[in-house]
Amino acid sequence: MENKERRVGTISRGIRCPIIREGDNLATIVTDSVLEAAQFEGFELRDRDVISITESIVARAQGNYASVNDIAIDVKEKLGGGTVGVIFPILSRNRFAICLRGIAKGCKKVVLMLSYPSDEVGNELVSIDKIDEAGVNPYSDVLTLERYRELFGENLHPFTGVDYVAYYGDLIKECGAEVEIIFANQPKAILDYADCIINCDIHTRARTKRILKAAGAKVVCSLDDILNAPVNGSGCNEKYGLLGSNKSTEDKVKLFPRDCKPLVLEIQKNVLEKTGKHVEVMVYGDGAFKDPQGKIWELADPVVSPAFTDGLVGTPNELKLKYLADNDFKDLSGEELKAAISQSIREKDGNLVGNMASQGTTPRQLTDLIGSLCDLTSGSGDKGTPVVLVQGYFDNYTN
Repeated sequence: MENKERRVGTISRGIRCPIIREGDNLATIVTDSVLEAAQFEGFELRDRDVISITESIVARAQGNYASVNDIAIDVKEKLGGGTVGVIFPILSRNRFAICLRGIAKGCKKVVLMLSYPSDEVGNELVSIDKIDEAGVNPYSDVLTLERYRELFGENLHPFTGVDYVAYYGDLIKECGAEVEIIFANQPKAILDYADCIINCDIHTRARTKRILKAAGAKVVCSLDDILNAPVNGSGCNEKYGLLGSNKSTEDKVKLFPRDCKPLVLEIQKNVLEKTGKHVEVMVYGDGAFKDPQGKIWELADPVVSPAFTDGLVGTPNELKLKYLADNDFKDLSGEELKAAISQSIREKDGNLVGNMASQGTTPRQLTDLIGSLCDLTSGSGDKGTPVVLVQGYFDNYTN
């Protein structure tokens, strides 16, 4: 069978698993689920197959949860419990509302500063066209809530129908804190209102923190500084704190999983022992892609993959077949063309940076590419496939 020419390239399969509960032996469950699927569906594992596990079942097996009160205690301790500026949160009931509840319970007053026209991952508060019509400069202008309403009225999120300005404001008041809402894109704008700040941005957090500290803020915590250690025996994430957390119940968050490297290595070892195949293993959260319709960039987690085996380090090293076909070998066809392209692939250098024949290939991290494929395969709803097996990802035209 192996010497026959293969007719397929990459295959991505969602693998059904039992519902995972706290304390479950995930390494055994994942290994068994993949091997049972292979037996049942009639395929075989191969070297360099990738087994990907969604972060949510890893966090669930770890029992990595925290309550709104745990967040409140940590916020009060770190920011003093008075007036706190909460800046650049994303607009999400699943991702941020529950964190905001904890933050509000740990303060007397919240000054909420929202970026506009959209949040960091593209959720729109108001369209850029309306901003242009109003003659507002989003780079420099600071808007009060009154001015925002006067100019733009009520704006509902296109997918969820939520007016996040009202939703976040009401939520803060329900938690017993006063609230003031402003709109600005310069981090320093918050310092006219508060000097203890939580910056809630994800991918720009280091810059925001640096700017605020240099401008004289008394305390600056990013979300990765909140719950970076247990509070009264709660879960935590030493590296990411509240970043990557999701709503679990009305008063509890599931945190991003901690220390997953031992898990991926154990699954790799299990598969090697049971099949003799050397697979790669990774944990993945959000994929990294942008929705052209809603303009939302998917990546609300701090990273696509918090842990992976060593074979997934780096970026692809690929040649663009259409470039070779249209340029170097434009006079060849059929078997002759195939042989010439195959030869080019076999002879390609280890690093194709700057080589015209690789332009248009994707210079992204392997884990970001494979994690995005897996996120789309597993979906975010009821498919029941929290493990994805990717086969043939490292194959090329010559295999």
